[in-house]
Amino acid sequence: MSRLRIDHVETSGTFALDGGEWEVDNNIWLVGDDSEVYIIDAAHDAAPVIDAVAGRKVKGILCTHGHNDHITVAPELAELLDAPVLLHPGDLMLWEDTHPGLAPETMHDGQVFHIAGTDMQVLNTPGHSPGSCCLYLPEANELFSGDTLFQGGPGATGRSYSSFDTIIESLQRSVLDLPAETIVRTGHGDHTTVGAEAPHLEEWIRRGH
Repeated sequence: MSRLRIDHVETSGTFALDGGEWEVDNNIWLVGDDSEVYIIDAAHDAAPVIDAVAGRKVKGILCTHGHNDHITVAPELAELLDAPVLLHPGDLMLWEDTHPGLAPETMHDGQVFHIAGTDMQVLNTPGHSPGSCCLYLPEANELFSGDTLFQGGPGATGRSYSSFDTIIESLQRSVLDLPAETIVRTGHGDHTTVGAEAPHLEEWIRRGH
């Protein structure tokens, strides 16, 4: 029986959107076992991700959304690791801004990836961007939230293609009613749990961002 393992890589670089630039640290997650793995997000620098793969077969590079800091090295990793890149089609316009002419494969709501003897489900959670997705492993109580949910609230919605009302609706529909013990592994910063965040929904709505 293959045993699920989750590896973490942090890389640093620039997030650029709407004419602004910000220095950011990004979490990249590797979900798999000792022989094969999925990479969640492809930020800034391919080398440490390849080091973490450590020779395993890469089944896919799953992009939680199309902001440049989450897809920077996706085509490079795809070529070096002989693996497809998958992105929800709602974010293709963001992808095109960074990688024009290089189309990723499509990832859709409800899609299931099989890894390490368990299922990883795609939850389309628009708001931070139209194609934002979380990846949920129900048997392992793990959620990879991209930039949809952080420790302390929802992801930023003050930029192009984003909507605060939409991200709140996504969290209510798809995320905050997951089991309280579900570990939320985020696109930036520290991880949290559904149980730690769900009680604050009304507070976020009052805050309005």
